[in-house]
Amino acid sequence: MVGKLRLGFCLLTLLGFFLLGSASFLQGEEGMYPISGIGQLDLKARGLELSAKEIFNTEETCLVDGICRVNGCTGSFVSDQGLIITNHHCAYRAIQSASSTDHDYLADGFQADSFEQEIPAKGYTVRITEDYRDVSAEVLSITEPDMDFTARTRAIERKMKEVEQAAEKEHPGMRAEVAEMFIGKTYMLFLYTYIRDVRLVFAPPASVGNFGGEVDNWEWPRHTGDFSFMRAYVAPDGSTSEYAEENVPYQPKRHLKVAVEGVAEEDFVMLLGYPGRTSRHKTADFLKYERDVRLPGVVQFYQWQLDVMEAAGAGDRAVALKHASRMRSLANVEKRSRGQLKGLRRVNIVESRELEESQLQDYIEADPARRSRYGRLLEDIAQVYAEMATSYPVESLESELFNAPRLMSIAFQVYDAAMERGKPDLERETPYMDRNFDQTRQSLLLTLQDLDIATDKNLLQGICQRLEKLGVANEEAVSFVESDLKLDDFYSSTELTDPDSLQRLLELSAEELQKVQDPALQLVGQWYPRLLEIREADKQREGRLNQLYGELIEVKKEFLKSQFVPDANGTLRLTMGRVEGYSPEDAVYKMPFTSLQGVLDKTTGEEPFQTPASLLEAAAAQEFGNYVHPELQQVPVNMLYSTDTTGGNSGSPILNSRGELVGVNFDRAFEATINDFAWDQSYSRSIGVDIRYVLWITGTVFQSDRLLQELTH
Repeated sequence: MVGKLRLGFCLLTLLGFFLLGSASFLQGEEGMYPISGIGQLDLKARGLELSAKEIFNTEETCLVDGICRVNGCTGSFVSDQGLIITNHHCAYRAIQSASSTDHDYLADGFQADSFEQEIPAKGYTVRITEDYRDVSAEVLSITEPDMDFTARTRAIERKMKEVEQAAEKEHPGMRAEVAEMFIGKTYMLFLYTYIRDVRLVFAPPASVGNFGGEVDNWEWPRHTGDFSFMRAYVAPDGSTSEYAEENVPYQPKRHLKVAVEGVAEEDFVMLLGYPGRTSRHKTADFLKYERDVRLPGVVQFYQWQLDVMEAAGAGDRAVALKHASRMRSLANVEKRSRGQLKGLRRVNIVESRELEESQLQDYIEADPARRSRYGRLLEDIAQVYAEMATSYPVESLESELFNAPRLMSIAFQVYDAAMERGKPDLERETPYMDRNFDQTRQSLLLTLQDLDIATDKNLLQGICQRLEKLGVANEEAVSFVESDLKLDDFYSSTELTDPDSLQRLLELSAEELQKVQDPALQLVGQWYPRLLEIREADKQREGRLNQLYGELIEVKKEFLKSQFVPDANGTLRLTMGRVEGYSPEDAVYKMPFTSLQGVLDKTTGEEPFQTPASLLEAAAAQEFGNYVHPELQQVPVNMLYSTDTTGGNSGSPILNSRGELVGVNFDRAFEATINDFAWDQSYSRSIGVDIRYVLWITGTVFQSDRLLQELTH
């Protein structure tokens, strides 16, 4: 059944997704291709030695069977015992959750010498793509031309949930998700093997895994060993299971071969992975909204949060550990947003998009029928973004009041869960559906584990101050600004800081919860109607844009007489390129490899350029084994390549022309942060850790012979 679904979808549906064999593809542009369409592409002309069937095959084991999704990142199976390689920053939450001041795995690294010593990675799941099929007609069958925009959004959401539930009933043990490929037009059902017992196996210390910290983040040259190893476990009968001592390592249908020799400059490389979100089919007005409103807001607000948390943890390692994962995430988004702002202001993406739309509008106006149907299309889209720009300052801050402070985030989700779980399952917000609620519960408990009350008070008070300046606050919120004593009493009186109480409150009905005399829940209750108003406004805008962008895709295809690659949406994609440097500015060329010597040159002994003694000793002894790059005459550390990537490609395997593992993707160059909006051969470069550095760090520096043997046998 699985193979038939795949085959039917490949042959009948995806032919309309691509501009197949086009010159733009051969130049490597816009290269995030849904995996099921690669059979229509000329892979050999790009330097790939594998056929499309060897990469993806409906009947036999193929390369895709060795690729998995690890939470919001990508991973690869590298042994027949479920061993997964991904990024250090993708495993960061697991490393942090297992750390304490007595066992500081972030600072010291972690190494399991046996299966029994591998640590549960709480909150982690692994997914392997098994099947997909087109469900566009089914999803859109419930829409009507005169439907209210909010009703349209809710109807589509409900239908997607129905399709997912039916698929999971038909395929017990699998996870189903419907993904929107083209906004308002095409929807695809994906089926995943879903593994819930994931464990940490090996993580280098942050002085390797995050060498250079935020100073080097999104920059080239890089010298970061951003990799870790995890393992997937299943029940003894092979079924998916929560963590249990009797569980056994998962045996994937395929695992990747490690190419110890690595790659050289100009070599072909490809990535398979789960890129998050791109916005390449959106209008110039969207780009201006990002440039002028949302991105500046993100940069300012995230930097303020980082400053608060950094000050709180400066003299207390226990507090710093609680903030570590969140700070890493915030800092990454903040710097990426600054890079995108810089790109939107420097590169003429907005102007180019405006020119394209001007030409499209001329085409529309040239025909009475087109003018009747599409004449106001771009104007209507612009109106939605104008409304969003006006409402953003207040709505974003009100939403952050119940997100940034950990206590308020927990309180809101407890309250929202009670309200939503009183509804029929298909009418609930997704986190509170029966199929998702255990994961939501676990996520809340992990959030509570990271709560530092002193920091949380500062965040809550700071947001209340901002709301008061905007003239938006209730009596309780104003009191936090005026009285630290009131704020102290608020935190000391809540039950939500106790894990057992949190578990109990999550089981209460809406009626029961509203009787609980808890100050945090009462504050949520006071604000809840407004938060629902914001949620409904978001759904109304989503419904409008969903319909409008669907029409935009229609008329653009007609105008350009071509098809398009759908924006990335967290589903499995293939991208190809070459190992190559770039010139970010006049008279500057950045080479595609960095070396161990660069690590030594950057090492200062202070954050973020500390280096473990064991690495320095191995380097001084020139214990390089077979890991030397023949041209560099050094162990290579990181490399650049011209593949098309975005968030979610973190951890993607970098593969040579034979599909062998030569590195692990972890970042983009600063200039390439603009990839989400547009890709360009001249500056779009991805960054990965070279497999030779991975092996040298694992086997030589930290002497994990057990792991090295598992990787290379």
